[in-house]
Amino acid sequence: MEGSPAAGAPLASGRRWGSQYTERVAEREQLVERDLRGARFAECDLSDVVMRGVEIAGMDIDAPWLSEGQGLRVNGVDVAPFVEQELDRRFPGRSERRAESPAGLREAWTCVDRAWEAAIERAAALPAGSVDVRIDDEWSFSETLRHLVHGTDIWLGKGVLGLMQADFHPLGLGYGSRASEAASYDDVLAARADRAAMVRDFLATVTDEVLDEERRNPHNPANAETVRQCLHVILREGWEHLRFALRDLDAVESRII
Repeated sequence: MEGSPAAGAPLASGRRWGSQYTERVAEREQLVERDLRGARFAECDLSDVVMRGVEIAGMDIDAPWLSEGQGLRVNGVDVAPFVEQELDRRFPGRSERRAESPAGLREAWTCVDRAWEAAIERAAALPAGSVDVRIDDEWSFSETLRHLVHGTDIWLGKGVLGLMQADFHPLGLGYGSRASEAASYDDVLAARADRAAMVRDFLATVTDEVLDEERRNPHNPANAETVRQCLHVILREGWEHLRFALRDLDAVESRII
């Protein structure tokens, strides 16, 4: 799952990997007739990169903010809408992640929560220890669940409810963090269930008026976010990390066969 120190930044409003870059190439650097086969770009800003006459067989791009940018043109065609349409087809309920009304948000949360329950059930059928396997040195399935716990604490607990860091679940795993040792998976599942109930309980009584209220962005307090926007981050993180998790479960299963 995305989430090693080189992957998995918070999918948050106003929070991009770009603010963490430490090195820039020369402006409009030209790479001509270079063999970059097998190169891996992690947490790099490739915005406005132009490629002409390039070989891209086997290229694998993961861009969580693709739908929020200016698109991705391949041979003159903006493929971003097609990618979004296919992801919505693969993940029923994903298209509701930007719901506006209380009822719509409740349904959107139910969809992503059920999808995660199905993923947890799938992981449970794998050999012991599979939930702690890291693919490409990114977060394991268990660590990804811990990150979602942290995300709920950040965006609902701190961002919306005004809770303090001391109120965060101790098993939560923030961006850039790496668990020194595997936690009890039963404890991780309990933490995940607790934070899922926290979201569900909040949504059960939320009103349009509350959704419109502004809060401080928990990462950038100078910026304002509505309660609705904070909930959208939680939904978006749920779907994006589910995509990473299922991709890596496929890899784990392929090693077993």
